[in-house]
Amino acid sequence: MSERANASVIPFNVEDEPGQESFSEDLAEQVQNPAERPHMAEAVRMAEAIVFASAEPVSEKQLAARLPDGINVALAIRELQRIYARRGVNLVRVGDAWAFRTAGDLAFLMSRDTVQQRKLSRAALEVLAIIAYHQPVTRAEIEDIRGVETSKGTLDTLLETEWVRMRGRRKTPGRPVTYGTTETFLDHFALEEIRDLPGMEELKGAGLLSGRMPSNFSIPQPPADPDALTEDEDPLTDIDLEELGLLTPRVTED
Repeated sequence: MSERANASVIPFNVEDEPGQESFSEDLAEQVQNPAERPHMAEAVRMAEAIVFASAEPVSEKQLAARLPDGINVALAIRELQRIYARRGVNLVRVGDAWAFRTAGDLAFLMSRDTVQQRKLSRAALEVLAIIAYHQPVTRAEIEDIRGVETSKGTLDTLLETEWVRMRGRRKTPGRPVTYGTTETFLDHFALEEIRDLPGMEELKGAGLLSGRMPSNFSIPQPPADPDALTEDEDPLTDIDLEELGLLTPRVTED
């Protein structure tokens, strides 16, 4: 996880006094009424405090619930992102939420303090890649793509990293569980959304695909909204969660 920095917002000043930063041109155009600018400036400061204090990325919906009524949250976020663009920490989008992260070119400074994580096995990496590109996908479908059996331990390891989650159940006999990625996966691999996964040419350029791949080989397009259930999926119920060991069984009184 990237480190946060204890930084404060560069002061805004609608009167453009010497030594203080004025609104960006974009914000000035959007907030044309000078009387409203102090309120927007304060909203930007409030958004900064909320995102900074949160242990998890904060969605615009969460910000809207805590900022004053009538504030253009998207505009406030854009201004805050501009302010931090050249700083040691940047405001970055993680899925549908926002978080402060160490600037990419300064990540090396944190290497000495980074906790060493155990490496995933080759099998786990293969399964993770299949889930990322083919989600929603069942264990049987993963095995069909890999051509070998996938152990429960491999899937358990990926679930423990919180990069993979159980999405729902396929509407087929046996109702197998479907798997997909999480926002933690996006955050760890610095992806704004799942569609930012590298394509075939990028993978070939990185040496991760052989140049002699079959002519009919293709990489599936990840879903636009990985959180939305597909037509052939049912949501997980409390009974499903109990069966999967994700929910403590309810005790009924006689």
